[in-house]
Amino acid sequence: MKFVIKNNKVETLNKSVRFPVPLIKEIEEVMMENDISFTRFVVEACQFVLMYMKKQNSEEDDQIQ
Repeated sequence: MKFVIKNNKVETLNKSVRFPVPLIKEIEEVMMENDISFTRFVVEACQFVLMYMKKQNSEEDDQIQ
């Protein structure tokens, strides 16, 4: 079997974000329960919110028409 290195890289940027301590504690609990990194949690949470917001905007547009 041939060893192949997959190029699944996505362009990224570093951002510094301040979180309230109680929120960090909640996120860390979820991270431990799901064996995921802080970065993965934040990225997936942001993607979820963006998808939700787009859906909400689409539904609002449908109601206006």
